[in-house]
Amino acid sequence: MTAAYAQSSTTEGAEAHDAAAAGEVHTETGVAHEADHGAGVFPPFDTTHFASQLLWLAITFGLFYLLMSKVIIPRIGGILETRHDRIAQDLDEASRLKGEADAAIAAYEQELAGARAKGHSIADTAREAAKAKAKADRDGVEAGLAKKIAAAEARIADIKSKALADVGAIAEETATAVVKQLIGGTVTKAEIAAAFKASAGN
Repeated sequence: MTAAYAQSSTTEGAEAHDAAAAGEVHTETGVAHEADHGAGVFPPFDTTHFASQLLWLAITFGLFYLLMSKVIIPRIGGILETRHDRIAQDLDEASRLKGEADAAIAAYEQELAGARAKGHSIADTAREAAKAKAKADRDGVEAGLAKKIAAAEARIADIKSKALADVGAIAEETATAVVKQLIGGTVTKAEIAAAFKASAGN
């Protein structure tokens, strides 16, 4: 009985050992198969991770949406509005400056036209004044020349008359001397003057 029990125990132990060995082999094969199966698929494309990936995608998208709607978009909107207001102010300032420049140009052109008209008027007045002064000076010079010419002519006539008188006296004296030498007689000045007048009349 003891020997039979020992043999039975030995047989059961051997079977248990074989079963354990077979289980280990099966387990190792399964692990290896799962490892091979996991190593052959890219993790993001592994269907076993889709649920967690979709969850994290939704969380990330929600956070990104909150960030965009609460921070980035309002900030961009504020920047755009500020730039729009600044551009509008710059355009208004440019329009105002253009209006001032146009007004200044118009005033300058008006003043320039007035200055030109005044210059023409001054030039005309100066020209007329110069003409009047020149005419007055010319008239004065001509009057002075006329007076000088008249005085010169009067002086010339006086000198001529004096010269003629002197020539007559000299001629009478010469004639008296010639007659005295020729005929040995004397003649009066009245006779000689009458003779000169007669010769002058002839």
